[in-house]
Amino acid sequence: MRTRAQIKEAIDAGAGILRLEPSWVPRSFMIPGRRLKLHPDDLYAFGGHRGGINERWFSSTTKASNGPDTLPDEGLSYVRPKSGGKFLLKEAVEVAGDLLLGADVMEREGGWNLLCKFFDNMGPIPHHMHQSDPFAKLVGQKGKPEAYYFPPQYNQVQNNFPHTYMGLEPGTTKEDIRRCLEKWNQGDNGILFHARAYRLEPGAGWQINPGVLHAPGSLVTYEPQVNSDVFAMFQSEVEGRIVGWDLLTKDVPEEHKKDLDFLISMLDWEANVNPRFGESNKTFPRPVNPVESMKAEGYVEKWVTYGTPDYSAKELTILPKRSVTVVDSAAYGVIVTQGYGTLAGQALSTPSMIRFGEMTEDEVFVTADVAKAGVRIENPSASDPLVMLKHFGPGNPDAKPLIKK
Repeated sequence: MRTRAQIKEAIDAGAGILRLEPSWVPRSFMIPGRRLKLHPDDLYAFGGHRGGINERWFSSTTKASNGPDTLPDEGLSYVRPKSGGKFLLKEAVEVAGDLLLGADVMEREGGWNLLCKFFDNMGPIPHHMHQSDPFAKLVGQKGKPEAYYFPPQYNQVQNNFPHTYMGLEPGTTKEDIRRCLEKWNQGDNGILFHARAYRLEPGAGWQINPGVLHAPGSLVTYEPQVNSDVFAMFQSEVEGRIVGWDLLTKDVPEEHKKDLDFLISMLDWEANVNPRFGESNKTFPRPVNPVESMKAEGYVEKWVTYGTPDYSAKELTILPKRSVTVVDSAAYGVIVTQGYGTLAGQALSTPSMIRFGEMTEDEVFVTADVAKAGVRIENPSASDPLVMLKHFGPGNPDAKPLIKK
């Protein structure tokens, strides 16, 4: 365990910026989409029995909940300081969270409390939901709302199924879903007959609240969410692959694992059958300031995730041959999606291909004091924009005016 003094030394050495190693996560029930820039030979680096790598987690202090073979540090982000050995971002927050997030955030939240990732699949994920706080607490976890944004830079190829089933068709009854669960061991349990699919749009996004069924499609998805890995699969077969009952009941108390009424009660019924689901949950980028005035200053910044107090995210574009000082009211993680340049004097670049275990220059964490003072970002390219996604934890003051009432 690093000491507070050692954490402070690493923060000071990077002028308040911590460089992070890529954190890769496999999923046994999915086929990787091959667009996360991971070398093809490394897609099964955890072993074939673990499944292919289809996720990259950002600024993560959350351990993956990924079955009995989950590694002790799976899903956790490592800080790579300029000197000395690497250490977990989780460890840094536990030891010196006030230096990273601010004393006010640590007092209010007790930690970073954000999980953010890219997920990248060849086809759809099974129709599933994430439990709300009351149900998640029954197994010692937190409920999980999540948001999606589909970065155009990672979606030049849309793979096999660029649609997502979300919620349930209005008029669906709980008895309909009960019959689907009763048919679990008969192959396809038919739950998608009761769902509605939406074509996914690069450059747009969605908000998915706890208890809402969803079967994410094959676009690369940027996903800020509460730092929890709870879920329950409600679809028994996807693309010919059987989904085990254990993935439905992974985060269900032992006494309720065969209780169909209890399983259905985890669903937010009204939210699932909302006849205006798209209108209620689809999101579009919102400029932080008037676009023309931002362009005149050499940048464009848009909110891509907003509307909830739990998390928020922006997409920042620095125009070619321009530099800008960007001020935010909270600490944030960064993943670069296009171009190269510098952030507070540290090199940023978008990799073409990454070997498993190798370091990159596309991910950093910006501490609260530096974010509030302003970060100087430069784009030396004469032709390409420098584009990055910025993910914020709960309670970001700048996002507060956008919270849905």
